[in-house]
Amino acid sequence: MNGNPSFLLLALIGIFAGLSAGFFGIGGGIIIVPALVYLAGFSQHSAIGTSLAILLPPVGLAAVIEYHRKGHVDFRSAIIVAFFLFVFAWISSRLANRVNEPYLKLAFGIFLVLIGLYVVINSIFMIKKPV
Repeated sequence: MNGNPSFLLLALIGIFAGLSAGFFGIGGGIIIVPALVYLAGFSQHSAIGTSLAILLPPVGLAAVIEYHRKGHVDFRSAIIVAFFLFVFAWISSRLANRVNEPYLKLAFGIFLVLIGLYVVINSIFMIKKPV
């Protein structure tokens, strides 16, 4: 499963994921999964499963409280998305566990590249717009 990573390495992954979650609303798939695979020696499947277990209890509760205090949380939207996330995360996890690890890593890498390209291209167009 994994090479029993050190407490310090796992703590640093948690710190970086927490900072990313608070600043950008990201952490699980983009920070934790690659860190567990490439720094802690987890298989892709184990990294995904562990990331989901990590996110299950806290799922940014402290950050949600802070954003709510500033009026930046739409609970209706959050509940609807959370429901469908729950259902489709279960369905997709069943499918992902049937995929060989190299193909799962490839799909994950392609997904990250496409998301990154979208963000970069969208940002360029926003920068070029006059304010």
